[in-house]
Amino acid sequence: MTWPHEISYFFGGLFLGNAIPHFVSGTMGRPFQSPFAKPPGQGLSSSLINVIWGAFNFVVAYFLLCRVGEFHLRSAADVTSLGLGAFLISLQAASHFGKFHGGNPPKAS
Repeated sequence: MTWPHEISYFFGGLFLGNAIPHFVSGTMGRPFQSPFAKPPGQGLSSSLINVIWGAFNFVVAYFLLCRVGEFHLRSAADVTSLGLGAFLISLQAASHFGKFHGGNPPKAS
């Protein structure tokens, strides 16, 4: 594989990792933060908006993973690129959304 494909797979992992919390929260009927809330990323968006946003992220991930080059699950480089992108966005999401949902440890006073 060439490095532009690995970069595409990395960003595919980012979009895939971002799709999951929005899509799951939306399908559970729960409001969740989204870029469309006020303030963006902090306020809550409806479950319908989150399903749409999650589905959009799945579509972008599909194009980055399946339409750029030839992604192979048995390729360590391809899977590492995807996994690294998904892992990094998951760490960022855990830190950011943890502030709103009690997932970050309390700070000692």
